Amino acid sequence: MSAINYRKDYIPKTTACNRRPGYAMSATTITIHNTGNVASSAANERAWLTNPTNARQASFHIVVDEREAIECIPLTENAWHSGDGSAAKSGNRTSIGVEICESGNYAKTLDNAAVLVASMLKERGWGVDRLRRHYDWSGKICPRLMYDSGKWTGWTAFKALVEAKLNPIKQEVNDMIVYKANVVVNGCKAKDGVLIDGAVYVPLREMSDQFGAAIAWDNVTKTATITKEAK
Repeated sequence: MSAINYRKDYIPKTTACNRRPGYAMSATTITIHNTGNVASSAANERAWLTNPTNARQASFHIVVDEREAIECIPLTENAWHSGDGSAAKSGNRTSIGVEICESGNYAKTLDNAAVLVASMLKERGWGVDRLRRHYDWSGKICPRLMYDSGKWTGWTAFKALVEAKLNPIKQEVNDMIVYKANVVVNGCKAKDGVLIDGAVYVPLREMSDQFGAAIAWDNVTKTATITKEAK
């Protein structure tokens, strides 16, 4: 999993509109958003949080674009990003808010976001079932670029991308083309094998039993030994 440029630039606790209230948080999910601004970078979004002309209470933990990710509020504190109030079990109090920028190379931004989120899930021992949309908390159509007229195909695709980053080996296995292979020994049809990347794999124990051979496995040397007594 490739790394992305990640930096911390926390907004002060004295930031206007109580955007960093400092409530302790032990996150149980990660919530994904789009910024809703097609011309704004991660640095711009960080600057917006402390812009004196900004009159909104809304805030977030991390923002990511095609170049970098910026952590704006510690992940052990809450942010106001879910739109569902301040109750103890609200998204605002239990979820890490990740804003995905809409400017520039959006495909690259999505890939960066997937790398970032996958690393966060891995660090916590979580799977993609821990991912949430802003929509899941308050019904707001966000992340809006994943909405697709209510089909949420972009959301499904993003979770699949995160899963591929989180479990690359599993993804590679899932993508393999596997063919059935017929195996014949001394003119006798044996158990079916499978053909993967030009090599035939067979169920060794079943084949050994079929031909009256004994099989032993040495777990230390990882060696399978087949013995067939001479008649």
